[in-house]
This record gives sequence, C-alpha cells and structure tokens, in this order.
Amino acid sequence: MPLFGMGTAASPRVPSQETKTAIIEAIKIGYRHFDTASFYLSEEPLGEAIAEALSLGLIQSRDELFITTKLWCADAHPHVVLPALRNSLKALHLDYVDLYLIHWPVSSSTPGIYEFPNKDSLVPMDFRGVWEAMENSQKLGLTKSIGVSNFSCKKLSDILAIAQIPPAVNQVEINPLWQQKKLIQFCKENGIVLTAYAPLGANGTMWGDNRVLSNQVLKEISISKGKSLPQICLRWVYEQGICVLVKSFNKERMKENMDIFNWTLSDEEHKKINQIPQIKGCRGEYFISNKGPIKTLEELWDGEI
Repeated sequence: MPLFGMGTAASPRVPSQETKTAIIEAIKIGYRHFDTASFYLSEEPLGEAIAEALSLGLIQSRDELFITTKLWCADAHPHVVLPALRNSLKALHLDYVDLYLIHWPVSSSTPGIYEFPNKDSLVPMDFRGVWEAMENSQKLGLTKSIGVSNFSCKKLSDILAIAQIPPAVNQVEINPLWQQKKLIQFCKENGIVLTAYAPLGANGTMWGDNRVLSNQVLKEISISKGKSLPQICLRWVYEQGICVLVKSFNKERMKENMDIFNWTLSDEEHKKINQIPQIKGCRGEYFISNKGPIKTLEELWDGEI
C-alpha cells in the first residue's frame, strides 16, 4: 500500500464529474492510492476516472493503483457484507479492490442507505459475523486485504481475538493535534498498518475546523522550514510510518501535498509538535443514542478520547 494517497470524501458532496476530473488530474500528477467509500458516493466517479486513465494511457494497468473502499454502517450485517462489496465493485467497474474496511464499529438497520443513520436505527454490530463475512470477501478474491476504520485498541483486540485473518489496516483520524500515540503503539505491536484521515483537520467538513491549520506551533515550523503548514502536517504523519490520505480537488494543492518526500523534520521540530495540546475532531456523536447500543462517546472510543 502506498503510504500516500488521495481521499475522495467531499463535505458537502460535490457533483460526480468534479470528483472524476480531480482524480484524473491526480493520476496525471502521480497519485496511485485512492480512498473511497460507499458512504462518500465517490465510487462511481473513481471507477470512471480509472477507466479513462487507462484509455488515455495515463496508467497501463489497473494494478498500478491501490484502491480502498469501505462497508457502511447500514450494510454492516453478516449477510449484507458480500452484496455490499459487490455493489461497490460494480460502481467502481473493478473486479477487486485492494483494501476493504469496516467504516465504523456501528451497525444500523437500514441497508443501502448511505447517510448518517437515524439514531432509532442504530443496532449492535455482530462483530464475529461481520468479520467472518469480511474474511470471506478476501478468500473469494473480491478484495486483497481487509481492515477496519475508527476502531479503538479495545475493539481491535476484540477483532484479533476472533479473526482467522487479522485486520491489515485501521484507518483513523491522525494529525499533529490528535496524535493517537497509544493506538500507534498498539497497531505496531500487532502488525496493523495505520492510515491517517483528516491529517489537516478536515476544515470545511461537517465536523472539522481550522484548529490544525491555525496552530501557532505548526505555523512557526512552516515559516522556519520554508514549507507550507499542510506540508508540515503531512510530512509529520508520514514520518510516523503511517499512511496519509489527503483530499484536495485543487490541482496546485494536489501537487503541493505530494511534495513531502525530499526533506525531513528535525528532532527539535518533532519535539515541538509532540508538545501540542491534543483534541479530537471527529468524535462520532451521530452514533450516540440513549436508546442505541452505544450511549456515550467513551463507549464508542473505549476511553480513547
């Protein structure tokens, strides 16, 4: 898995053609890892972009790309996992994905609905049954690897305890203001690769803000380094050995975001970043309900918040 990739989640959602055009431009620039999800509604434009990139000769084979997609909460039921993945593959016009993730450790009772679930529809996830279905999807060759997203150390431990095939990846929020040191150590000890979303704080989304991009410590480092503040954040994540996903549909920013490989942060700069006060951005309030299986944020994150 390339340790640098392009996210395709837009909030608010954008027209498919805009997404497709941006992905084709990203392939021209050199992006080879693309992250999508049924929830994002970006699978179809990504599939169209891949087909066009092949027809234009921008890539010679689909195998040059690493494609990740995800199982949404509404489809997180043992009997729905395979049909949901097949629907994703149909939208992507692909025979397989490289990585398939459980999007959240939450299920809802409304299969096929790709919106945040109504709180009355939240139900306990059958982790054993869902993970067995994920394993079957890999055994059938529909995905090369399987993993999870937004899982705590405890929930990862629960999966590891029942898994025949352990999760290859955990995709979570990581940035200089939410460094996830405990989770990084746990995943390292258990051979699980971490992928970082919201490395710049997801400013402009329904839950993100500019707390990362306005941080004074990061501003000072970017000025002294002669790099942009987003580049500092992306390089910091990359130097943790973590795969980093960043979403921009702007050509110049896409180029800038990729320019993080021929320089390093100093020990002193790392020390300053390590001392930044921590605050989580994506807290997942939309999965909390007094009537549901998860009643508090502490339960959702098992205290890791």
